[in-house]
This record gives sequence, C-alpha cells and structure tokens, in this order.
Amino acid sequence: MSDDDPVHAQYEAFPYPPRNPRDEAKRLVTGSPSHLAEVIHFVLGGRFDPARRFRALVAGGGTGDAAIMLAQQLVDAGCADAEVTYVDWSRASRAIAEARATARGLANLRFVTGSLLELDSLGLEPLARGGFDYIDCCGVLHHLEDPDAGLAALARALARQGGMGLMLYAPHGRAGVYPVQALLRALGTDGTPAERVALARRLLDKLPATNALKRNPFIADHLVEGDPGLYDLLLHARDRAYGVDEVFDFVARAGLRLVSFSPPARYEPRHYLNDPVLLRRIDGFDARAAAAFAENLAGNITSHAFYVVKADNPQTPPVPDTLDLVPLPANVELGDMIKNISKSDGFIVASVDGLPFRMPVPRLSNAILSRIDGKRSLREVFAQLAAQDPRLAEAAFLQQFQQLFASLHALGKLMLRHASPGK
Repeated sequence: MSDDDPVHAQYEAFPYPPRNPRDEAKRLVTGSPSHLAEVIHFVLGGRFDPARRFRALVAGGGTGDAAIMLAQQLVDAGCADAEVTYVDWSRASRAIAEARATARGLANLRFVTGSLLELDSLGLEPLARGGFDYIDCCGVLHHLEDPDAGLAALARALARQGGMGLMLYAPHGRAGVYPVQALLRALGTDGTPAERVALARRLLDKLPATNALKRNPFIADHLVEGDPGLYDLLLHARDRAYGVDEVFDFVARAGLRLVSFSPPARYEPRHYLNDPVLLRRIDGFDARAAAAFAENLAGNITSHAFYVVKADNPQTPPVPDTLDLVPLPANVELGDMIKNISKSDGFIVASVDGLPFRMPVPRLSNAILSRIDGKRSLREVFAQLAAQDPRLAEAAFLQQFQQLFASLHALGKLMLRHASPGK
C-alpha cells in the first residue's frame, strides 16, 4: 500500500476512533474481541500462565483501543514476559496510540508504522512467520482491496496454537449506510477531507424521514463521533459487509476455524424464540446455520466480533464441568450484575443494541458472583459457601454455577481459566 492510497489519506486526516490521551487517567476502554479474559477462554482453551512468554499483534491498531486494553490487562495479570506489537500505517493514529500508552506508563507495547500486508518487511522477524500467540484485527480487513490477502498474511504470522480476534462489518444492522455512501459518491469525490465532510453534513441535514439511515437507530457514528465518525461511516473509500455465511467462508479460505462469535447469545436463535414449534424446527441446526438464522432474525447486528484458530488446532474453550476452574469476569462490573439480578427476581436483564435479553439465573447467583475475583477457583468459592451452609453439596453447587455461567457467558460477561495452566 502507498501513502497516496485514499484510505491512508483518510486516517491521516481523521484518526479513528477519536481518542484523547488525557482520558486514560479516568478509564480503560474495553470491549470484544481482545479482552484478556476472552482471549484466555476462546483462544487459549483456558490455559494461561502469566509466567510464560506471550506475544500479541494488533494489526491496524488505529488510535489504540485494543492495544492499550490488552497491554494494560497483561500488566494487571502480572505477565512479565508479554509484549503487544501495534502496527498501523497511519502516523497520526499511531501518535495518539503512543500518547495513550505513555499516559499509562505502559512499557510492554511496541509501535510499528506499516501495513499488515507487509509484516515481513517491518522488522518483525521471526514473529511475522508464525510467532504471534494472539492477533487482533478489528475494523480493518473489510477496508482492504483484497481482504483475503490480509487475512492470509495474518494467518502466516499466527503461532500454531494461537488464535485471532476479528471484527467485520455486518449487513443488516448497517441498513442505509451503503445507499448514503452511494449518494455521496454521486455528488463527487473531489475536495479535501474537510470539504467532503461539510458536503456530507449538508446531505444528512436534508435526508427525508423515509431514508433508511435516518430510520436506523443502531448506527450513530456520524452523530456521536464527530467528523472522524462521519468520514469513517459514510465517506470511506473501501467498505464491505459480511453476512454470517460469508464470515465462515472467509475464515475457512485462510485455513482458520471459527471458535465463537461474541457475545454468543446474539448468534443463538433460542435466545430470541420461545415458540416450541419454531424451536423444534431449528433443533438440527449446526453452529453455522444457527448463527445465520439468528443474524436474519435479529436484524440489527452492525458488526461481527469473533475468535478463530488454525483449522488443525484442536483447542476448545473450557466448560464448567469441574471445580478446578477460575471464573473470569469480562466487560462487566460484578457489583452491577448483582444489583441487576436482585432487581429482576432470578433473571439477568440486558439489552444489546436495543435487543432485550432476559436470562434465567439460579438461587445462589449473587452469593457466587460476590466471591468471583478472577483469581479464586470454583473450589475456593464452594469452600467459602459450604463453610456458611454445610448442607451445600459440591454437585449442587456446580449445577448452580453451570446455570449461572450459561447465562452470563452467553452475554459475554463470564469466561473460564483452568486453575492449573498445565491441566
């Protein structure tokens, strides 16, 4: 890729998403994919030793959200031999990401300017040839001229037992975006980035109430992210969306296997339907068919976040069938979850992009949640509860946790790690 590429010019003019390094003192931006708890669960099969070497690549790191999150969480987990490599070809974006790292005092981040298609020439050997344990690439591949070439390049850089967290745009939730992009192309692609933004704002101001973008409540970047958000959404030079079936095919062409979408509940139609006749009809669906059905049913998925590993990697996420596991919270304050359950009388009530979820939880949910800290094993949690109630049997406790985990994991709020990394 060359510096005169229109996508490169866009991100030099409008680094995205807009971030202020001073905000690092107030909060850590977290999300999915690449939250460390999710990486441990979905990619590493729950086997994670903070004392062992860990190398991550954030390909197309933008203004730094994923790189900062992962680097900070690795520090918090006590990973002394961990390094996150940030790669992006926008110098303006890199400057913001570096300033954010400096504000946090992060020393486990390496910054490289360049294209993910040219990892071999960026001084990243031998990591560029299968040395990365984890790769994040969010909101990037769907902007490449050849997305398949991009994913193939990342697959070559991935360690045999490693995995990736990816994000691609989805079609249904972006209703109205592509027609407005077409309108703006018809009005002309000349002018500076600032002039094109001004023209786009004039058009947005005149969109009729019937316009699909005007009626889409799930797309707001052009409303809340300033000029960078508007440009990224409506004036991007290259932008395509992938349906669920296309995601599966895209991943397979690169020799990869899809482990899970995130959060899983959005891709399971049983969370949307309670009609027994309809449920019987989908009983035989495999994971791909169920996810495609759910995407069409929900109608509001704007992007797909998901985890992949190499096709011949047999690693699978842990399941709660033993007490020798450590529950890991992800993207949630457990105190808020406890209040949620208390208010909703045995349910977790959540909303994802306006879509309501009502997930059942068992009697001991709050007692269990109040003892989860990302360090205690289920065996330790059980011991604490059994000390208060000697009648509580291990099997009954495990059954309660399994019910709780089923709901929280589906919402992307709880993951698992083996208590012993070698197990």
